[in-house]
Order: sequence, then structure tokens, then C-alpha cells
Amino acid sequence: MVSLCFERQEVLPWRTLDGGGLNFELLGDVARRLGVVFDYQSMPWKRCLEQVKENRVDGAFAVSFSRERLEVGAYPGVHGDDGRADPGRADPGRADPDKRMHVDRYVLVRRKGSRVDWDGKHFANVDGRIGFQLGYSVGDFLRAQNVPVDEGSQQADELVQKLLAGRVAAAALGGGDAVRVMRTPVAQQIEVLPVPLVEKPYYLILSRAFVAQQPELAARIWNAIEEVRTSPAYRRRERELTGQPGGGH
Repeated sequence: MVSLCFERQEVLPWRTLDGGGLNFELLGDVARRLGVVFDYQSMPWKRCLEQVKENRVDGAFAVSFSRERLEVGAYPGVHGDDGRADPGRADPGRADPDKRMHVDRYVLVRRKGSRVDWDGKHFANVDGRIGFQLGYSVGDFLRAQNVPVDEGSQQADELVQKLLAGRVAAAALGGGDAVRVMRTPVAQQIEVLPVPLVEKPYYLILSRAFVAQQPELAARIWNAIEEVRTSPAYRRRERELTGQPGGGH
């Protein structure tokens, strides 16, 4: 049995708390191909990453890449705390995008009437803090843009309420969360800027102990993720739920 944690929050179309969504469909196919059993555990995101780092669970999904997270666990194509890559990799400093689970984006959400803006390169008229969820990698992106940030929200809905109350100037939300929020009544008060903040692949990461003890199984899991994700059946399913090939939305 391979224990995997994930964030205790629905992120459509990727996952729901009751085990639905494309992430679980993909991993279900991986489990069947390999003859393994995945034990899924939902928990707050920061705790999930800590559990992987402490080798209390075997892995986590869906995790975007950052060099800081190499201390948490192993990504496909990158091993070792120093970011040592597999032989032959063209980019030794990054995870292998062919082994991703999906691609998603972060978008900027503001109150209607706000002048906070993002043109794809620069922020403008930032009259307060930009909020994001605790432990989310978009925080590194925002800090690199030298904008004031607020990392005090655990859930997307909590962050949106903070935005509506004027406690943050704008909010950086994952694409799936933004789609869901814009289907609720609060959509009358907010708007999503058209240019994404960032778009990135998301991976299954595995704990250091798991990779050290079962390196062949780790490699088989990552290879199977690529095989399932690129299979005609899964690609059709992905297009049905995202409206786009490759999992972006």
C-alpha cells in the first residue's frame, strides 16, 4: 500500500474530497496498471507537505515544482536535496514535465471597481496586499514581483471572503478554484483578470524514504502517470472536463 496525501479542498476538475475528479481517475488507472493500492489521506496542504518531508506518508499530489520543495520530497526526474537530476535530462534543475499529472494556472481576482491590474509582466495600482493560500507556491511568485502579500487563508472561500471584506486588494487563486467561485453568487462582486499570473505543471511527489527503499516502484509509478495521462481514453476524459487538451483551463 502506498499512502498519498492531498489537500483537504475540492479543486475542480482535478479532485473532490470524496475521491472524484481527474487526479483520482488518473491515479486509479496507475494503480490498476501496476497492481498497487493507493491509500488517500486528505489534510491541510501545509501539513500534507510536512508529512511527506517527515516520511510519515509516501507521497503527495498535486504539487507544483519549486527548488525549495526538493527538501520536501522527490519529483520525477529530480533526485537528491541538491536537485541532482537523472542522467540525460536536458534541464537538471527542474522536474520532468512529461511525468506531470496536469497543468493548471493561477489567476488574479479583484473586486469589481478595483484598479489592481496584472498585464502578464507587471502589477499596477496595488493598493493593499495580494492574498494567497497558506503554503501555496504562488507566494514565491508574488514575492518575486515585490508586491505585499497575505498568506493567512487556508481555504479559497476564506480568501475570497477576505477579498470581499477589503482585507486584501486582490487574491491569487488556482484556476479550478476560480472557475468554481465564479459559479457562485459572489461572482457578481468580483472579476478574474484575463492574463494568468502563472501556468505550471503539477506532479505526484514521493518521500525520500520511499524512493530510497523502493526506487524501482517509484520510477514505475512516475512512468505509469505519463502513460495514463497521454492515453487516448484519459485525454478524451480530460477534454470533456476541462474543455482543452493538456489539462489547462
